[in-house]
Amino acid sequence: MVEPIFDYQFRLILIGDSTVGKSSLLKYFTDGKFAELSDPTVGVDFFARLIEVKDGTRIKLQLWDTAGQERFRSITKSYYRNSVGALLVYDVCNRTSFEHIPRWMMEARRHIEPHRPVFCLVGCKLDLVTNGGRREVSREEARAFADQYGVHHVETSAKTGLNVEEAFRTVTQEVYNRIQNGEYKVEDGWDGIKTGFARPGGLDFNLVEAEPAKSSCC
Repeated sequence: MVEPIFDYQFRLILIGDSTVGKSSLLKYFTDGKFAELSDPTVGVDFFARLIEVKDGTRIKLQLWDTAGQERFRSITKSYYRNSVGALLVYDVCNRTSFEHIPRWMMEARRHIEPHRPVFCLVGCKLDLVTNGGRREVSREEARAFADQYGVHHVETSAKTGLNVEEAFRTVTQEVYNRIQNGEYKVEDGWDGIKTGFARPGGLDFNLVEAEPAKSSCC
């Protein structure tokens, strides 16, 4: 019997200003842990995780964490092109990071065209507000922005794990829905969406390891 390890592969990119919490968000989603100390991303970091959408279809997510600093923009632009979705990340305690979101969205759209990416506006560091920090972007304002542009909105905390899973699952489900309704399809030369592959015997994706080569004597 041949069982698929995953049915589709989606490539998602995280974009936003430096220090808004992109790396912490990804590390919690992929490792289930919060990194107390996190160095700024230099260029691009890569993560991956396997999840299931509502009907049980298995999706492998390729997740690209981009640097927010201006000097790395020429590097990260090449990673937009083959992405099908983007998480627009801002810090709920940093108004400037929210004000820059339209620029990040415009840049993503320009480089991902002719494909129409799935966006999710993601507010990070909600735990700081809970612990007495000063919120600079209200939930209502962020939601109004999301409604205006027709994108999803989630507020998260990578420290407590609040809504981290929801942010990624929201984008994944929307991409899958667009495949189902015919808006998206697998295309040669574009890595945003790829079909999965199978391994004989129905072995578990996380448990399969290459066996050492065996020598034979004459």
